[in-house]
Amino acid sequence: MQAKKNSGSLFIVSAPSGAGKTTLCSKVLSLIPNLHFSVSYTTRQPRPGEMNDRDYTFISRDGFKSMIKKGEFVEWAEVHGELYGTSKGRLETLLDSGKDVMLDIDTQGAMQIKKQFGEGVYIFVLPPSLDVLKTRLEKRMTDSRDEINKRLRTALSEIKTYDRYDYVIINDIFEDALKELAAILIAQRAHVQKINPLWIKKSFFKEEEK
Repeated sequence: MQAKKNSGSLFIVSAPSGAGKTTLCSKVLSLIPNLHFSVSYTTRQPRPGEMNDRDYTFISRDGFKSMIKKGEFVEWAEVHGELYGTSKGRLETLLDSGKDVMLDIDTQGAMQIKKQFGEGVYIFVLPPSLDVLKTRLEKRMTDSRDEINKRLRTALSEIKTYDRYDYVIINDIFEDALKELAAILIAQRAHVQKINPLWIKKSFFKEEEK
């Protein structure tokens, strides 16, 4: 099937902090072949269990700003006081090689990508309610009360952008949300725009070339 594709598809997944998008993305990456995660750069400190260049590329603030000046990010944003960005080079290398790429980024970054790339599949993950989101953030036990309240305020602002995405997944029952995400990815691979016209011609209309 890979020979039929022109280039890889870009999937952008956003959600309020605590909605479960990172877990969803991680799980679907293990289920869908030829799907790759574009590792973002960030100035924040690693959380327990996170590994450099697997979850994020952890970089100093000065190093991040240097990359901004060099134009090395296709998008970047400041979220909760920390900087996050997507490497233009990493992204283009994966897409040009025919690989499907998933980006786990905030709404600011997603809208920057949409403006620059245009093409792409934009997916927004929602919690079932604000109360559930608050409970999830509290159970993580990685943030202070003030930080949780800050994240909830940011969440309300981010949720207002849901209608700028192509799909919305309600992450209430994880298994159901995972099936929906996987279905979106698989359907995109069968989209007519992903079929190389030259493959169609060579496979079915050889006689017409004579």
